[in-house]
Amino acid sequence: QQHDKFIKNLKEEYEQKILNINNNQIIYHEEIYENGDKYKGDWKNGKPEGKGISYHNNGDRYEGDWNNGKFEGKGILYYNDGARYEGDYKNDKREGKGIYYSKNGNKYEGDWKNNKREGKGILYSKNGDRYEGDWTNDIVEGKGITYHKNGDKYEGDYKNHKRDGKGIYYYNDGSRYEGDFKN
Repeated sequence: QQHDKFIKNLKEEYEQKILNINNNQIIYHEEIYENGDKYKGDWKNGKPEGKGISYHNNGDRYEGDWNNGKFEGKGILYYNDGARYEGDYKNDKREGKGIYYSKNGNKYEGDWKNNKREGKGILYSKNGDRYEGDWTNDIVEGKGITYHKNGDKYEGDYKNHKRDGKGIYYYNDGSRYEGDFKN
């Protein structure tokens, strides 16, 4: 349904743009590349520019904003394995705010830099646990809180996806441990 709405809006934008083809304006274009990839959308100076959809020969599909032939702005990338990323792009990479839905059912919502989770983010695990906190180079690292499905909670330092450093573990029975944690 979201795809159909996107296509309808895209077609309406194109119909308006086709009326303004003069003066080197953006036009609608369809391109099939030598590797089998396809592009449909806005086109300027021989490259995707504006709104468009690319169909990759590996089964991936990108719908969104383009600048000078690259993913740039807001977009959705549907991966052939069922995963999906919705959010900001810069120079063909996930950059800014975005949501990634993994094929295994986990969901990450937060900051991205150079195609990796970087900054603040929330990971919703398929098992019901939730992590909120710092990410560095796609790794849980820094300060964060994990809320476990069973009611337990850990708040403190993380290193390489594990509790490491100062922290407090709150048990669902009301007791707690405060101190040092090591992997």
